Amino acid sequence: MTSLTNHISRKFFSSFLSVLFYFGCPVYHFAAEKIDTTTFSTAKQALDFLSKHKKQATSNYWPEINADRYYANLRKNIENPLGIYEGRSTNFCSYAAYSYLPLHFDPLSYVRFMVNIFENGKAIYGKEYFEPPLEIRRAAGTLHFKGELDIRDADQLWFLTLADHFKGYVNMLDRHYHTGDENKLWASVNYAKFNRMIRRLFNFQTEAVGSDLFRPGIRDIYTYLSERLATGTVALYLNNPRLYKKNHTQVRLGVPTHFIILLNIEEIGDKIAITYWDYGFRSRQEFTEKYLKKLIFGITHITPKTRDVN
Repeated sequence: MTSLTNHISRKFFSSFLSVLFYFGCPVYHFAAEKIDTTTFSTAKQALDFLSKHKKQATSNYWPEINADRYYANLRKNIENPLGIYEGRSTNFCSYAAYSYLPLHFDPLSYVRFMVNIFENGKAIYGKEYFEPPLEIRRAAGTLHFKGELDIRDADQLWFLTLADHFKGYVNMLDRHYHTGDENKLWASVNYAKFNRMIRRLFNFQTEAVGSDLFRPGIRDIYTYLSERLATGTVALYLNNPRLYKKNHTQVRLGVPTHFIILLNIEEIGDKIAITYWDYGFRSRQEFTEKYLKKLIFGITHITPKTRDVN
C-alpha cells in the first residue's frame, strides 16, 4: 500500500510541475562554475626554487654553455621579465614574444623546465617533449654579435630549442640548424605556428584574427583592441619596418615579420597611441587609425583555459 501511495505521489508531483512550467512558471538555469586549468605561479616561487636547487658546475649535454651565466640569466629573467631580448639581427622575435606568458604568469614551470633540460638534456613542457639534437646543443652558448644575447646563455638555449622543435610552412626548406640559421628562415615563425606554440606549451586559450597574407577585417580597431586588452594578453603580428617608419602618413604594402605584446592603448585626438613590449624595453607610438589597421596582420587574444566543475 505504501509503495502504491509513493508512486501516486511522485506521479502527481511530476504532473504538477509540468502544469506549472506549461503556464509560465520560470525555469532557472544554473551556469556551471568554471575553474582555471592553466597553471599559475609567482616570481617568488621561481626564485625560491632556483635558490634551493643544487646547481651543476657544467652540463654534459650543453658543452658551450657557461653554467654560472646560465643560472644568472634565469634569475634575471624572473626578476625582470620585460628584459628578455631576442638578439640583434635574429629571427627569434616570436620566441621572445611568447616568453612574456611564462615569465609573467608561471615562472616556476619555466625555470623548472630550463634547469631540467640543461642538466638532463631533455624535458617536458606543457604537452611537448623536448630532446634537442646535437647541433642545437653545440650551438647554444656560441652565438655572437647579437648584442646582450651573447652573454645570455639560457636565452640562447631557450630560443634555439624552441626554433628547432616547432615547425611551420616557412621552415620547410630549412629544417635543420646550421651555423647562422638563427638569422634565416630556419628560425622564422608564421602566424598559425605562433598560436599553436602558445596552446601546446602554456595551456592558454587563443582567439586569433588575421593571417600571414590578409589583415583582419575589423572596422573599429581601437574598441576591438581595448576590449581584449581588458580581459587578457594581446599579441600583435605586424610589419616591423612599418612599425618604426618615421613617416606614419604614407602607407605601403608589406608582409608581417614581427610579434609584439600590447600593453596599453588610448585615443589621443584623431590618433591612437599604443604602448607595447618589444623585447628588452617598452615603446610608445601614435598612429592614425588607417595606418594602424594597415600595420596589423594578426591579433591574438590570450586567456587562461577553463573547465566546468558541475
